[in-house]
Amino acid sequence: MKFQWIVLALALTAGLITRYVVDSQDPTAATPSYPINILETGKQAIDLYDQEDSRLRVIYFGYTHCPDVCPTSLAVLSAALQELTPEKLAQLWPIFITLDPERDTPEKSAEYAQYFHKNIIGMTGTTAQTKGLAEKYGVLYMRTELEGSALEYAVDHSSYFYFLKPDGTLVEKVQHTLNPALLVDAIDRLLAKSS
Repeated sequence: MKFQWIVLALALTAGLITRYVVDSQDPTAATPSYPINILETGKQAIDLYDQEDSRLRVIYFGYTHCPDVCPTSLAVLSAALQELTPEKLAQLWPIFITLDPERDTPEKSAEYAQYFHKNIIGMTGTTAQTKGLAEKYGVLYMRTELEGSALEYAVDHSSYFYFLKPDGTLVEKVQHTLNPALLVDAIDRLLAKSS
């Protein structure tokens, strides 16, 4: 009888310790932890700063639930890409990076970007990666709650096209425009410099 009480006490102690350990773990710990330059698109991780890939990066930061600015900017980027020769297009890596990783899965960002142009790669990072990239390149964004809306919240953000070297160095940023010719001019000029 005494032996049963000892076993019961040990089992109870082990259960309490296990519960404490499980409850104290960070639920996001199972998520892969990457540096800010390793983002996900679809089902694969891609290195934004892959120096083996010599293409000039043109990045637009936005989110898939954006009602106006993001679709307009990506449509302008698409129009600019259509103006480029195949040789110039091959030297450019157009990228959409979400500022709303809570709703925009890697698959959703990838699919959204493809609506605009087959060359635009949609990427999603963690909240920490998104914040780190935004701070590095001066992207301003803020979550705004929308009471009574099915969307629940919006992400107010600055609207620029960021041109990066393969190592992640910011070369230039071009403000949101409705004229694809401005983007084409910037692309032509920057590609000529990098040759």
